[in-house]
Amino acid sequence: MTQPPNQPSSGGFGAPQDPGQAGAQQPPGQPPQPPGQPPQQPQPGYGYPQQPQPGYGYPQQPGPYGQPTQQGPYAQPQQPGPYGQPQQPGPYDQPTQPGPYGNQPQYGYPQAPTQPQFPGPGTPPGGGNGNGKRNKLVVIVAAAVAALLVAGGVTYAVVSGDDGGEKKPEAKNKDPKPTASAPVNPGNGSGDGHEGKENLNAGRKAGEAKVLWYKEAPKVPGSGGDAPGMWIQGDIVVKAAYKQLLAYNVQTGRTAWKAIEFPEKICAATETATDDGKIVVAYKDGSQSGAECNQMQVVDLKTGDKGWGKPVKKEGLFDSALSSNLELVGDVLMVGRDQSGTALRMSDGKKLYVAKKKDEGTCFPNGFAGGKKLIMALSCGASTPTEHDELQQLDPKTGRALWTKKFPKGWRVEKVYSVSPTVVYLTNESKKKWNVSVLKENSDETRSEVITDENYAPECDTAILGRELAGCLGVTTDDQYIYLPTDKKSGANEIVAFSLATGKEAWRVKSPMDETMLPLKMEDGSLIAYVKPSYDSGGRVVSIATSGSHQPKTLLQHPKGTSRIESGFYSKDVDYVDGRFYISTTNIMRTTTQAKLMLAFGK
Repeated sequence: MTQPPNQPSSGGFGAPQDPGQAGAQQPPGQPPQPPGQPPQQPQPGYGYPQQPQPGYGYPQQPGPYGQPTQQGPYAQPQQPGPYGQPQQPGPYDQPTQPGPYGNQPQYGYPQAPTQPQFPGPGTPPGGGNGNGKRNKLVVIVAAAVAALLVAGGVTYAVVSGDDGGEKKPEAKNKDPKPTASAPVNPGNGSGDGHEGKENLNAGRKAGEAKVLWYKEAPKVPGSGGDAPGMWIQGDIVVKAAYKQLLAYNVQTGRTAWKAIEFPEKICAATETATDDGKIVVAYKDGSQSGAECNQMQVVDLKTGDKGWGKPVKKEGLFDSALSSNLELVGDVLMVGRDQSGTALRMSDGKKLYVAKKKDEGTCFPNGFAGGKKLIMALSCGASTPTEHDELQQLDPKTGRALWTKKFPKGWRVEKVYSVSPTVVYLTNESKKKWNVSVLKENSDETRSEVITDENYAPECDTAILGRELAGCLGVTTDDQYIYLPTDKKSGANEIVAFSLATGKEAWRVKSPMDETMLPLKMEDGSLIAYVKPSYDSGGRVVSIATSGSHQPKTLLQHPKGTSRIESGFYSKDVDYVDGRFYISTTNIMRTTTQAKLMLAFGK
């Protein structure tokens, strides 16, 4: 394999793909276009409210994005021939390939009712990775937002109204209307926790799962509110919503413990809990537009009791805490910011170390991924001839780098699909290519690279003022394969299993419905996948054997009667635990009707 300039000896990147934008010029002030997406018309500044789209609150139009396929040369594969055509020698000199994303929504604001999709540049919403994790959508909504980003010393100047935003026009919401009066004192332990009142099981057909319960979101101001995280602990499911942490019984939906009220907006949360059932929620230090996401609070999921709470300060002149990324690794909490990260001990909140700039002003942290390992991405040498990204595995207790992998100039670390095995997704904007690389265990050496000429469409977080490396819905791994969903603009897509050892396709399975199917996680040696709802059918949870016949086996068939509600979670978090399926929003927008918070299905 031919090695490109500056390529480390540990391996290249394999089959880079074409975002489908060859020759396209990016409008000034606009975010980079995601792979596989045609150029878009210039839009207002980041976070500026978008016009509502037709059909808000309804199932999406055929195709995973809810938008018709864009025609023209940008949407067409650049290389003729069917899937599996032999690759050209050398990953970087390979002819332009189609990218993995297809049409994506604009940065910074969810496009209603588009169901955003993938894990790289320009992909908001989603919720889940190899361990059924959820992802967070950081949405900046205001009457006016101006962002100034300076590489190599990134600063942000943000101007916006916070809670006084003007009401955004909404398309008519045709979801079922409650037939009873509004709940009394909702979510505080004495009310019903935002209970939806209509009988959603009326008309349920034989073979369809039951709606166990449905929750409506708390009212939010014009700027909206985040709703990160969804945690199942025994018979309790906990959900963050704007300024509250709400707990429900998994079977009945009744309030499990008194809601925790935070003084300001919740802005981040750990995706997972510790072994003893504790999470960390972060909230803003004020209500002004420039308030920082730096107030940490530990909460016990089983009881709702608070543990330690403390502010975490910025480190360095150009560090920014307008948003934060919280990652757990054992007894260590990493609080990631724009250019650094602070590690705290979960048991008592003691500060352990700070992950700072590697070289002052030239190499700084820009993202973290946790779980079984602690992975850190760095941006180095910005605006210099040696500009490049790096990836490190850190000792979570000391911050010492166990290995460092340097990538050639132009290749950007976008997402870490899995920390164990370590699977990293990269893009190269100038070459219009992308790459998925698998690293050897506890090593910077490349084990394999995904080889394909197709587009793939997991759903990942995209945040302008903060980066989460992990947390993608629609991509997972086991000890043999990485599973990715193909990108289909309409009709049934497929899940493809790629060998971790070789990067080659091992097998694939088609969605059992004429809708998109997303891999969620592994359970008892089988792949669990979620099939999205359609106009005439609810969604579905299926199990797929990883050997022998890969025919999907239905675990839950969601009722047709709630397909409109189910498909209305455009910014979503999903999980399947103990035979129950949960879907919740990750961002609450101000609406003229009650917004959705959470829906649970079971038998």
